[in-house]
Amino acid sequence: MRYKLAPSILSADFMRLGEEIAAVAPYSDVIHIDVMDGHFVPPITIGPVVVKSIRDGVDLPLECHLMVDEPERQIEQFAEAGGSSVVWHLEASGDDPRPILERARAFGLGAGLAINPETPFDDVAVYAEHLDTLICMTVTPGWAGQAFRSDVLVKLELARGFFETRGIAADIAVDGGVNMDTGRRCLDAGANVLGAATSIFGASDTAAAAKALRAMLDEFEGVGG
Repeated sequence: MRYKLAPSILSADFMRLGEEIAAVAPYSDVIHIDVMDGHFVPPITIGPVVVKSIRDGVDLPLECHLMVDEPERQIEQFAEAGGSSVVWHLEASGDDPRPILERARAFGLGAGLAINPETPFDDVAVYAEHLDTLICMTVTPGWAGQAFRSDVLVKLELARGFFETRGIAADIAVDGGVNMDTGRRCLDAGANVLGAATSIFGASDTAAAAKALRAMLDEFEGVGG
């Protein structure tokens, strides 16, 4: 199992976005891009134009986290902009997310689902074999800098046990309130991907913060989790 760091640019300095990404790139496996539409969550953030700009200067995979209503209407735009994968919320997927997963793959994208802290793992388990990534939100989606929800750790344990029992190779990621302390707790519980925004881009030394998280991930990978 690969342990991965996914810095979220939601907390980056957008006046210096290229520099900020370049500082963390040596320690990162993927750049996480939070897309918010002002409907599924109140804020409005990043669209395909920004993704295209990032793609033009970055070789890393770009994971577009669509916190939007009707995610199926957005997928083609992010594929054309250079996104590598799209993840959207089960809560915004209607009755069955599988047609949207198929649509994403038709555009050559990796595909995954995110679930809010209040959504039980059982709601997404039926779709697990169709996923490349499952993001378990550890804060309420919409804003960086929130306190970590420790109650989600049980959900991570359930997800890891379910995936291992059934031989599902999808990543289990966390997003929200992740730092050195909460990140270790998430890895212990079964996550293998750490999405981190404020703890990286809000640090006085962005590169050092990313490097420290990378070292912790390497520690887990070295001992097999």
